[in-house]
Amino acid sequence: MGTRRYLLGKIAQALLTLVFVLVFNFFLFRVIPGDPAALLLRGSAAFNPQNLEQAKHDLGLDRPLPTQFVVYVEDTLTLNFGQSFYLRGQPVSRVIGDKIWPTLLLVGLSTIASTIIGLIIGIYGGWKHGSTFDVTSLGFTLFAYAMPEFWFGIIILMMFAGGVGIFPSLFPTGGYETPAAGLTGFSHAIDVLNHMALPFFVLTVAYLGEYAIIMRNSLIEILGDDFIVTARAKGLREKEILWRHSVPNALLPTMTVTLLSLGFVFSGAITIEYVFSWPGLGWLTVQAIDNKDFPLLQGLFLLFSAAVIIANLVADVLYSYLDPRVRAA
Repeated sequence: MGTRRYLLGKIAQALLTLVFVLVFNFFLFRVIPGDPAALLLRGSAAFNPQNLEQAKHDLGLDRPLPTQFVVYVEDTLTLNFGQSFYLRGQPVSRVIGDKIWPTLLLVGLSTIASTIIGLIIGIYGGWKHGSTFDVTSLGFTLFAYAMPEFWFGIIILMMFAGGVGIFPSLFPTGGYETPAAGLTGFSHAIDVLNHMALPFFVLTVAYLGEYAIIMRNSLIEILGDDFIVTARAKGLREKEILWRHSVPNALLPTMTVTLLSLGFVFSGAITIEYVFSWPGLGWLTVQAIDNKDFPLLQGLFLLFSAAVIIANLVADVLYSYLDPRVRAA
């Protein structure tokens, strides 16, 4: 009963948060300066007062605000986010759907890589606390954690795409694939990986510091607990103490951070996608902001928020199963 109550409570919290995001999303883009109807007709020969009023009617902006909210909720539940202003005539859901795969590919793989590398660095740094490896790796991870991603991305782009000094120009300057190359199959996959190499490296290095620092500190704290002292008193080997007793318990806080980071996969690394012209959700967000594409921004904001809320819910549920003390509390 305690477990069921805990799960229902977490699900209820997630749903309430999602409702708040839905309401906030509705009012946010109605207080931003600018007339959506005028933005829709801008640059068009049909821009005149009559067509402006017709556009407001088509968008439902001439209705009372409560009626607009009801229509907005109904459309959201059916995944109808309207049409993009920037990409005229294209449904927002289709525009977002076309950009999900590049973001999942780049940010998803880099998150997994940074998690694995960061955990390994944190484990060995915490286990050899105070050693040369620990001091060196801690300095590196602190630098990587504090380093601005866009700055590092520009430096890497200049070094290995533009070619500066002794550094050769090895990779493309940006994009997802070579334009008009017509590559298919294995050749296309290699071309995509070639374009993805630099942003993947930047994101992996930029994020691994967070996981390494959390894992190191968590492991150092665990090593002072009574069950570790008891394991050593029983004569267990050091490797067994590390991998069977210390690491599983130290992984709990790191797991939460990892799952939350996976929730941000859909938002993408906006600055990195922009620096490397990677056509994912982050780049799409920048384009929507530049063009004041309110329907597209609404859909993106809702998607990003829902992904983080779901990731947080999954983290809470898994954490409760891995550590029964959470449910007991």
